[in-house]
Amino acid sequence: MKNLIRIFLIVVIVGAGISIGSSCSDENDCSLAGRPMMYCTLYTIDEITDLRVNDTLDSLTITALGTDSIILNNQKKVHTLMLPLRYTSDTTVFILWYNPNSPTNKKDVDTLYIIQKNTPYFQSMECGYMMKQNILSTKFGNTKNSSERIDSLHIQNKEANTNEIENLQIFYRYRDRTPPTIE
Repeated sequence: MKNLIRIFLIVVIVGAGISIGSSCSDENDCSLAGRPMMYCTLYTIDEITDLRVNDTLDSLTITALGTDSIILNNQKKVHTLMLPLRYTSDTTVFILWYNPNSPTNKKDVDTLYIIQKNTPYFQSMECGYMMKQNILSTKFGNTKNSSERIDSLHIQNKEANTNEIENLQIFYRYRDRTPPTIE
C-alpha cells in the first residue's frame, strides 16, 4: 500500500510539473513574421498573343512615401513583391525607382497608391491587438518617358495576408525582351 501511495504522489508531482511547464510556453507568434503583407506579382500582356505573361524588372528600389523606409533596395530580377501596408493611415503610397543607380534613369519612377481599410482585432493577451487590412482600391502614376511604366493594376485578393496569396497584379507596358540579333 505504501508503494502505491508513493507512485501516486510521484505521478501527481510529475504531472503538475509538466502542466505548469507547458502552460507557461508561448504559443502565439507576435513577431513581424506574422504581420500581414500585400503580395504583388508583375505581369505584361504580350502584344502578339494577347496573353498575360510573367514580367521581370532588371532592378528595383521601393520606398514608402512619408517615411525614410527603404522597402526594397536595388533588388535585381524582380518578379514578385511583398509590401507592408500602413497601420496608422488608410492610404499607403509606394515609390518604385527603376534602375536607381543609373545616372540616365534618375526620373524612371512610378508611384503606387493603395487605399485600405484597417480593422484592429484582439489576438491574445500576449500579442494584444493586431490589424486586419483589406485593399479597397489602387491607382498608379508614372513619369513621362519612363522605360518601365505601370500600365494597369488588378486586385486579385483584397485581404492582406501572411500566406503569400497574391493580392495585386501589376501590369507593365509591354517591352520586347528578346535580345537583338547580330548580323
